[in-house]
Amino acid sequence: MWPSGHAENVAQYIDGQGVVENGGLLGPVGKIGWYIPGYMVERNPALATWEGFQDPAAAAEFATAETGDVGQFLAGDPSWVQYDADIITNLELPLQVVNAGSEQAILAALDSAYSREEPILFYFWTPHSIHAKYELTEVALPAYSEECYAAADSGGVACDYPGDELFKIFWGGLAEAAPDAHALLSNMNYATEEQIAMVAAVELDGKTAEEAARDWLAANEAVWQSWLPAE
Repeated sequence: MWPSGHAENVAQYIDGQGVVENGGLLGPVGKIGWYIPGYMVERNPALATWEGFQDPAAAAEFATAETGDVGQFLAGDPSWVQYDADIITNLELPLQVVNAGSEQAILAALDSAYSREEPILFYFWTPHSIHAKYELTEVALPAYSEECYAAADSGGVACDYPGDELFKIFWGGLAEAAPDAHALLSNMNYATEEQIAMVAAVELDGKTAEEAARDWLAANEAVWQSWLPAE
């Protein structure tokens, strides 16, 4: 469960009706952010933070025919949760948002730019298999705060996206119906990097989800043994 955007569902089904149980943190942290290829940071270390894009010359390296003299910020589907245009405006960055239209379109643009070591600045998230395929740097934006996002409805966001601590959700009757399964799943916890590696094994290496899971289990016996219910 990614908590962002689902507060009403949590309030209704977990806190209110109790038909679904919060099973605790899964371990991986979901995070939307601004990304550039690592080779761009090697060329200009200032681009690792938003301040680097204040330089019109540096930002112009990311310009396209569509954006003219200012840099392009490649976003996805306009329906996604995104505050990039507000962030750009409020931080007074010489950038312009261009919507690629989909995750697949962003990935195609990234693959094309990466193969030629060309500039690209884009919206993406973790965990995702691209972090196993490409060397990427998340551009450091001003730190997220609740105060910053309190101004979201008025276009006032000028900070980073919040991290999403992914959590597990269970059928409300699981503990009674299958207490050992409930205990195992409650204890299950692993790192963001492990999630990325397992997803990459499926999406990039052609393994099935079952094969990727078995490989992880074989390499991490001490971890999953600790999840088992006490006898």
